[in-house]
Amino acid sequence: RIIYLNMATTNTKKLLASVDDALSSGGVEAAKEVCRNTKGPVASIFYQGLDRVDEGVEEAEKAVVSYGGVQMGQLEKNVSWISLFIALAPMLGFMGTVIGMIGAFNDIAVANDISPAVVAGGIKVAL
Repeated sequence: RIIYLNMATTNTKKLLASVDDALSSGGVEAAKEVCRNTKGPVASIFYQGLDRVDEGVEEAEKAVVSYGGVQMGQLEKNVSWISLFIALAPMLGFMGTVIGMIGAFNDIAVANDISPAVVAGGIKVAL
């Protein structure tokens, strides 16, 4: 997955300058050729927009948006496990807090005294 994401990186400023130069010198076909020869999702999205330029601005924009969604899906593929960790992390933290506070109250009950020394261990776990 890391290799795919690394290969998907593109110098967008350089690509934009190349496409702009190609549009100025050779027109849309030259710009499409630059996009075809450049790896990465940004170049593919550029290509989709340039491919629909004859159909009007709205159609080109729709093509860019829809193909951008396709590219995002490919980039996000097989990383759903990260979402699992993102969802679990706050719950694990809250569980530590609950366990620590239960320990602090248990220590208070055992000692039958509320002093900082008695509850410090439970509060340490909670934090």
